Amino acid sequence: MQFHDLRYTHASLLLSKGINIKVISERLGHSNIKITLDTYSHVLPTMQKRLSKS
Repeated sequence: MQFHDLRYTHASLLLSKGINIKVISERLGHSNIKITLDTYSHVLPTMQKRLSKS
């Protein structure tokens, strides 16, 4: 496992828990939330699908 795999898992878990994107961005050391959203936005549609099934 590589370092970036851990970062990806960490960010994905935080997103799935509904943690604020600003908090995740700061934790990952991104200079703004656009970087975080561009990198992890593919995780968000899965979350939307789960929410709609609830």
